[in-house]
Amino acid sequence: MTALTPAREAARQVLAHKSKSFALAAKLLSPAVASNVVVLYAYCRRADDAVDLATPAEQPLRLAALREELDRVYSPREVADPELAAFQQVVHDCEIPRVYVDELLAGMQMDVESFDYRTLEDLTLYAHRVAGVVGLMMCHVMGVRTRHALEHAAHLGIGLQFTNIARDVLEDWGRARLYLPDTLLESHGVGDLRQRLAAGGPEFPRECARGVAAATSELLDRAEAYYRSGDAGMQDLSLRCGLAVRTARHVYAAIGERVRAQGCDPLAGRAIVPGRRKLLLAGRALWQTLCAAPRAWMRPAPRTPDAVFAPERLVIR
Repeated sequence: MTALTPAREAARQVLAHKSKSFALAAKLLSPAVASNVVVLYAYCRRADDAVDLATPAEQPLRLAALREELDRVYSPREVADPELAAFQQVVHDCEIPRVYVDELLAGMQMDVESFDYRTLEDLTLYAHRVAGVVGLMMCHVMGVRTRHALEHAAHLGIGLQFTNIARDVLEDWGRARLYLPDTLLESHGVGDLRQRLAAGGPEFPRECARGVAAATSELLDRAEAYYRSGDAGMQDLSLRCGLAVRTARHVYAAIGERVRAQGCDPLAGRAIVPGRRKLLLAGRALWQTLCAAPRAWMRPAPRTPDAVFAPERLVIR
């Protein structure tokens, strides 16, 4: 393989500038794992930006180009693009199944096609595609591939994405997107919100804010259920990986707490977790990891054969 140090350093810069929460978690990993994590993040950001930063007319072409790139990444030939070459190396070294990356692009296709989220199941499928599969790929990067670990990693990713959606209702509205499912909105008296969005106009309808806040609060309740499932998978991780993942989990859960503190009001402004609070949450994650260490040392290494996660039951009842 071509020397990839410059591409990996560029990937680290992408992570540092685009996601301070994940950048903090990545600092807690071993250098080898962290290097692969930042390359994985950089590819996901590359794909996301290729679609989101394009005009609606350009988006289908950008998505087709991403699929063509992926064909090259999974081919036996080295690719010339340094960023893709770095991702190709991670895919090869960590044996990341292509189905996970295909699902990621399928989630982006839902955005390109302006998918209407009628039910919670629809939204859960989207959250799995754009975030749950990232958790699955992270399992491979961290060297954990048992069915138990994969299921809980996918659930954690879904919880993180639900939190993102709850935080970004107003921002998404400005991009002509609405992820809160119709059934949830209908139960809180704002079932016509998607029709209002389709009718055009950049302004969020203030008279719908209370109903949207109630729907957002309910979505955060669902996120908590997925976080709890994610917690059950921490036992499968090494101590440093467990520390990093617990930190990311707590920071994102804290974003949800900030959204709740603002009454889940979509007009209240973007919920932000201050840096000092993030450090305290990292300390909490460290304490939990140390408390779990004796059990991890006493537990034999899992002997379950490597698995590929099949999303047969994504919705937690």
